[in-house]
Amino acid sequence: MRNLKMILEFDGSRYKGWQKQPDNDLTVEGKIESALSKMVGEPVEVTGCERTDIGVHAENYVANFHTDCDLSIEAIMDYLNGDLPDDIVVKSMDRASEKFNSGYNIKSITYVYKISNSELRNVFNRKYVYNSERLLNLEEMRNTAGYLVGTHDFQYLATAPTNIKSTIRTINYINIIELEEDIIEIEINADEFLWNMVRIIVGSLLEVGKGNIKPINIENLLIDTEASAYIPMAKSKGLALRGVEY
Repeated sequence: MRNLKMILEFDGSRYKGWQKQPDNDLTVEGKIESALSKMVGEPVEVTGCERTDIGVHAENYVANFHTDCDLSIEAIMDYLNGDLPDDIVVKSMDRASEKFNSGYNIKSITYVYKISNSELRNVFNRKYVYNSERLLNLEEMRNTAGYLVGTHDFQYLATAPTNIKSTIRTINYINIIELEEDIIEIEINADEFLWNMVRIIVGSLLEVGKGNIKPINIENLLIDTEASAYIPMAKSKGLALRGVEY
């Protein structure tokens, strides 16, 4: 039996996240498992690297599955990309070691949040980019990001389930990059993320950029029990998983 590793790209706009649900077939995992199961004629289980939320996209999502199918890797890729919806594509596929599991032994995960730093929205990228509706103070946002880099308890900047053993995480870097046509990327790399942690952090940085929060107050958010209640969580449409390092 082969263990095959895939790199996926998907537009999460119409999906209820990555993880399959018994009462909903609009999940990315569900679509891929359905295509693979149809190809081999028996149920196939796919393991993903991260449980992305409703509406979140992915540039390089890592997943794996085991199969006895004797088709070549190239033939399996061709079949999947011909059968999957247009908003999901298999970018690459390779044979992995028998013990490889895309959800284990992850060193770091990188997410990117895209923002249109403009008072006017762009109708062509509205599904993938958040429009700030005012010019953001990027210098203040970069200064603020420094308070969040490092190892901290992020329980108040996330919506962590009660069964999580620890809410301590390490953010390795936060890059705020200016691209062409007023597009900004906030790139966040960490050892692991809590549920909605990226979107609440981005929401905090946006509030600073808009002048609604003073930069020094961000450090206080780490110990503010009500932080996630009053910080607007950034919309999911601007968020994409950029990559995973093992």
